[in-house]
Formats: sequence, structure tokens, C-alpha cells
Amino acid sequence: QVQVVESGGGLVQPGGSLRLSCAASGNIFSIYAMGWYRQAPGNERELVARITSGGITKYADSVKGRFTISRDNAKNTVYLQMNSLKPEDTAVYYCVALRTGSDYWGQGTQVTVSS
Repeated sequence: QVQVVESGGGLVQPGGSLRLSCAASGNIFSIYAMGWYRQAPGNERELVARITSGGITKYADSVKGRFTISRDNAKNTVYLQMNSLKPEDTAVYYCVALRTGSDYWGQGTQVTVSS
């Protein structure tokens, strides 16, 4: 099993920044990618950003140029730096660790962008 724990959510004003962290532990062998998804009320869960163990990244069009995903392999931790936040970024953000045939989700962290 793999445990995934997110942290760093909160309330921020439009135009502000937040950094989310996601730590993976347990049987992390063969995790090939980690990523962030988000889900706003009434919406489906959507990909925000993803990074492979080799450092290849993928972003949703809506966050390109504003969000940056990175990872510290030594700490088994992935970060999501979110800048120029907009009200439409408000959602619960979930971290996921991907292994062939399995995916492991965190419990989510709330991000609210509001004045």
C-alpha cells in the first residue's frame, strides 16, 4: 500500500499564491508518476498537473503559466506552486500516486480563492 498525504490548502485572495505539498510513503516502489487533480462542487474531478519520475510534466490548459509542479525524489514529495490564483481555481485538490495497475489518492485539501 501507498499512503498519500496533502497539505498546504487554505483561503487566498484573487491574484495570490499557495503551495501544496504531497508526501507519499509505504510501498512506493515503481510509482511512475504523481499528480494533482481538483474537484469543484458540481464538477467532475479534473487533472491539474502531473509529473513523472523522470520529471516530465503535464498541465491542464487552464493552469499553464500559473501553476508549477515539481518533485523531490529524496523526500518522495510533490509540490504544486499556484500563482495568480483565480476564483475558478476554488476546489478540493487531491494528490495521486500512480503505479501500474494501481492509483493511490489522498484525502484532499481545500483551496478557496475569494476576496
